[in-house]
Amino acid sequence: MRGRNEKDIRIARRLRSNQTDAETVLWNRIRNRQIDGHKFARQVPISGYICDFVCRELSLVVEVDGGQRNESATDAVRDARLTEQGYRVLRFWNNDVLGNIEGVLTVLQAELSDRAARSRLRGEVAARLRGG
Repeated sequence: MRGRNEKDIRIARRLRSNQTDAETVLWNRIRNRQIDGHKFARQVPISGYICDFVCRELSLVVEVDGGQRNESATDAVRDARLTEQGYRVLRFWNNDVLGNIEGVLTVLQAELSDRAARSRLRGEVAARLRGG
């Protein structure tokens, strides 16, 4: 079911005001279309989950995880559900974001470029099929 889920929205708002240091560092580098003009939103409710960062135009979810999560089974279920809905999920550890932000941004930029190219190709193929 689509539409606003007020509980998820309240949780997302609270998480936005209580970001981790790693989330703040990454957000300051991806906000305002700083990576090739791609827009990101933070703490976005999708299918009952609150995703750290989302580029909606390219269906990309970026998660920043601390050591306490350690690739849990819950993450696998969550990632599978988001993937079923067409999202690609990238996960970075807090220490990678804090200690190697340039490397994280390089991976992120490469994924965005790849997804943008595939999106353009799908659009071109669809236009040809319509006779355009």
